[in-house]
Amino acid sequence: MTEDTLLPFDLPAVSRKKVTADFAGGSISSDGGLVLLRGAERRLRLAETLAGCIRDWRDPARTVHSLPAMLRFRMFAIACGGACSRAGEAGPGEGRRRL
Repeated sequence: MTEDTLLPFDLPAVSRKKVTADFAGGSISSDGGLVLLRGAERRLRLAETLAGCIRDWRDPARTVHSLPAMLRFRMFAIACGGACSRAGEAGPGEGRRRL
């Protein structure tokens, strides 16, 4: 299978300086620590291991998100600075936001 390659394209000059965009960044993030955490979580299967220690009483027919997925979400939210105990609850010094 061949992989398509996007060629860089030029944008109009800004202050007489050439601007080029090429989107060949691969897997990038504005927060590199989160990319590392995701890789560690996948390799070590932390969410699955923790979910194995918790009994899930929910009805599987009415369950949308798996327990490992919810645990993974909370781990990443906390790593991003959402130190509050419940999604959407404002922690100390934080504005109210939905996660």
